[in-house]
Amino acid sequence: MKTFIHFDKMHFYAHHGVDKQEQTVGNNYTIELLLNVSYEAAMRNDSLAHTVNYAAIYREVSAVMAMPSHLLENVAGRIIMVLQSKFPSIKGGRISLYKDNPPICGKIDRVGVVIEW
Repeated sequence: MKTFIHFDKMHFYAHHGVDKQEQTVGNNYTIELLLNVSYEAAMRNDSLAHTVNYAAIYREVSAVMAMPSHLLENVAGRIIMVLQSKFPSIKGGRISLYKDNPPICGKIDRVGVVIEW
């Protein structure tokens, strides 16, 4: 059985970007996270000890988002590294990190990166 935990549309305000304006003013970001976690034991015994704590995952993602970076690729990579080091039961996953209303000339809702590991 393959089991996943899905975080849908986590919203953050952060100061990521190459341009000084982005670093100063900040922007809205959205993250979708799909984590491959084996939690069959939690399905049987209803114990948090056999899965991951959703609130703890959110806190770690939030802490990484609070540290400014030039590139979304770097932010997404740092989130993966932190989750893997603090939650060894995560066997892989997919992160989608989007910058809402990017400073691009033209009509675009958001731009982002997607990483599967």
